[in-house]
Amino acid sequence: MIADADLATAPVQATDGVIAAINLRSTLAQSWNRFWQAPLRAGIAEGLIEQEQLIAQFLGDLDACDRLEQLAGHLLRLDPDSARTALIEAQVAASTHRFAHARECLARATERGCPALASDRLAMSIDQACGVLPEALLERRLRLVGQSGRLEDWVPLGSLLSDLGDFDEAERAYCRALGAYRDVSPFAVAWVCFLLGVLWGERVPEPQLTRAARWYAKAIEYLPGYVKARVHLAEIRSAEGRGARARALLLPALASGDPEVSWRLADVELALGRPAEAQALAEAARSGFERLLARHPLAFADHAAEFYAGSGGDARRAFELTGIDLANRPTLRAFERAHAAAIQAGEAPQAASILAAARQRWGSTPAFRHSPLAAVPPPPEADHAD
Repeated sequence: MIADADLATAPVQATDGVIAAINLRSTLAQSWNRFWQAPLRAGIAEGLIEQEQLIAQFLGDLDACDRLEQLAGHLLRLDPDSARTALIEAQVAASTHRFAHARECLARATERGCPALASDRLAMSIDQACGVLPEALLERRLRLVGQSGRLEDWVPLGSLLSDLGDFDEAERAYCRALGAYRDVSPFAVAWVCFLLGVLWGERVPEPQLTRAARWYAKAIEYLPGYVKARVHLAEIRSAEGRGARARALLLPALASGDPEVSWRLADVELALGRPAEAQALAEAARSGFERLLARHPLAFADHAAEFYAGSGGDARRAFELTGIDLANRPTLRAFERAHAAAIQAGEAPQAASILAAARQRWGSTPAFRHSPLAAVPPPPEADHAD
């Protein structure tokens, strides 16, 4: 499908990641000042959205979700009837996984004359996040990447191929993204390296953790403050029995406030024989997740469910949260999480219903063959009297 992908992509030259993070925070503060002075000036709000998404995605500042909603609300009060405001509202809603509201806002933006390319890109992102017609979406992604050849189009294509279970082609797409990059910012490069780590560490049926660890380490090399990359690499190091190394990876990320850092560090401290420290960190993770869930339940239901299914020790809460996530975006992975949580919570009838719904929606796709749900036998049909 993707011809001549260079899997041995040469290192990409990028700005020092520490300096880039400092510059991002400085630029963000300046952008907010400009926004409050002239909120309707073209490009200011759009730049702020990009910067806030970067600071949340890479540096773990999840309060960015609140700031983005504040931005959208302010524009909605000042300029409620414009296509631009509707599009920005859709972008903010999508960033916090409020996909139904994002679609409503996007429809209003389109009706008001929003540029087709902008609305089409956002619509594709929402469809992909929700698992809507992935094969049809693949055709659109291939057509778009053929037209632009940009990293910004190769990356979602790679993620979609991964969702469809075509892992080798997904790797090729990610590597083509690196090869197509012509900027010097480390954020995009670190992002692709991280996604390659996720591909080989979590998406393939038989994880290749050594391979994944190399990509996570490369992401951190480009961007030392990359919180999620540190968390994922620490998980691998902890599983290898290298608790001290895992702890060293997580400690610098603790100040971000991302509760997943506290959660993973609690696990490491417990493994290192520090139960008091582990308990304090686990409580910090619990309160952090609940704080986020109170404000943005759809954005954090999946990660919070994983916490409660594990160290959080609350299978019922995990089951509740996976149900929220599944209703919001019925992807194959959401079905997998919900089914596992139902089993763990002792909810056998609900687990059977989730499995049946997953088979109906995803059973005919190649991706389902790689899913753990494919190995679960369907419940026996009830006997019927003649």
